[in-house]
Amino acid sequence: MSAPSAATATARTGSAHTAAVLQFSAAKRAPDCLSDGELRAWRGLLRAHATIAKRLDARLEREHGLPLSSYEVLQRLMDAPAGRMRMCDLAEQVRLSRSGLTRLVDRLEREELLGRCTCDHDARGAYACLTDRGRERLCAARGTHREVIREHFLSHFSEFELERLGEMWDRIAPGCCAS
Repeated sequence: MSAPSAATATARTGSAHTAAVLQFSAAKRAPDCLSDGELRAWRGLLRAHATIAKRLDARLEREHGLPLSSYEVLQRLMDAPAGRMRMCDLAEQVRLSRSGLTRLVDRLEREELLGRCTCDHDARGAYACLTDRGRERLCAARGTHREVIREHFLSHFSEFELERLGEMWDRIAPGCCAS
């Protein structure tokens, strides 16, 4: 979408000065730069995500000794058939590198929240498997997770807006909002 012309801005605002400012702004912005609206949307997404993730991580850690990254791993395993997933698939789902997931799984395994299982049909494949203790810790933390998400994110939108937001996220990452 192009910037309004000076004539359009003058007709709308009645101000030749406003039209000149708009024309100057459009002229000085290179075509490969983000518009003010694009930049606001992008920075807003990043800021909102970082703020909510930080609050969520702090509460989960303080109240349950479970950082957000650990919560996400346990939640993915809880949702998986038989409470187990291939390590490579789990890494992709929680958006960690394989080495990053390995370090996290090592820690969760020491805490007995999950274990490693072998893949019956592929000896090279390894699964992360949710333990009873991991399931209990996750269930205890779910209320806190839900509370923070509702307070710092969901409460700012109507049901209609949340539906539209889910549709927009699906345009970027199809299937990301599936239950």
